[in-house]
Amino acid sequence: MSGMAAIPALAKKKHDYENGAGYLFILPWIIGFLAFTCIPFMFLIYFSFTKYDLLSSPRWIGLQNYIHIFTHDPKFLTSLKVTFQYVITAIPLRLAVALLIAMLLNTRNKGIGMYRTVFYIPSIIGGSVAVAVMWIQLFARDGAVNAIVEIVTGVNPDVSWIVNPDTAMWSLVLLAVWQFGSPMVIFLAGLKNIPESYYEAAMMDGANAFRRFMKITLPLLSPVMFFNLVMQIINGFMTFTQGLIITGGGPLDKTLFYQLYVYRRGFEFFEMGYAAALSCIMLVIVGVATAIVFRTSSRWVYYEAKE
Repeated sequence: MSGMAAIPALAKKKHDYENGAGYLFILPWIIGFLAFTCIPFMFLIYFSFTKYDLLSSPRWIGLQNYIHIFTHDPKFLTSLKVTFQYVITAIPLRLAVALLIAMLLNTRNKGIGMYRTVFYIPSIIGGSVAVAVMWIQLFARDGAVNAIVEIVTGVNPDVSWIVNPDTAMWSLVLLAVWQFGSPMVIFLAGLKNIPESYYEAAMMDGANAFRRFMKITLPLLSPVMFFNLVMQIINGFMTFTQGLIITGGGPLDKTLFYQLYVYRRGFEFFEMGYAAALSCIMLVIVGVATAIVFRTSSRWVYYEAKE
């Protein structure tokens, strides 16, 4: 009887040991999450209610930063407008190109892995300063883009695309579209999970390629599209390097991205409290945008298991 009574105690001890081992393995992540996410987030909220210049101690001023942002800061609305314009144009184009390339690469041809790697490389190096400098050279007045246009049309545009107010934003949108590698890989994984039998049955029923795409590919790929859309929206609102290195926010504030404006208020004008308030506002905007996507997902995201 004593041996029987010891079995539950041993089972409990084993369960506690396994739980302890699990917590030990995730301890580095917990420490990193607390040190680099939770604590900085709490400080961000606190600093947004203070006047802080990085040189002296923060001074509590309540809602003055937020009041000034909404009533006396025209560049706040300008940077917000520029960022929304970028998100609305760049993200759909990037996702469309990523899906197109993923469908072209969804084959079993010899050497297809090399092509997948080549197409993914721009996303690896896309956020670097080197690529930004390269983009400046490509779209400069004497850059490769004007040379190609002259070869094709016989006319040299003689314009710097990143300095012209009408084309500066579109040059950055084109850079975003070029960096389609990450969503492409995710789309490719989703396409490989669609059973071939669905397409074979549709072909036997006489469905053409467009109808197969609309009735099979898009519905079954919609959960992947949903994930890509959410991630790209978040990344789009966080755009910073392109505006800082390539255009410097110009010309005429046409590429003054919100994060670039936050950076300038915090590290150029030493208004860290004001920059923290701007960051909190962007956090709310991103939260609302993602919430809208989640709220509307039930109308266009198809889950096969749920159906």
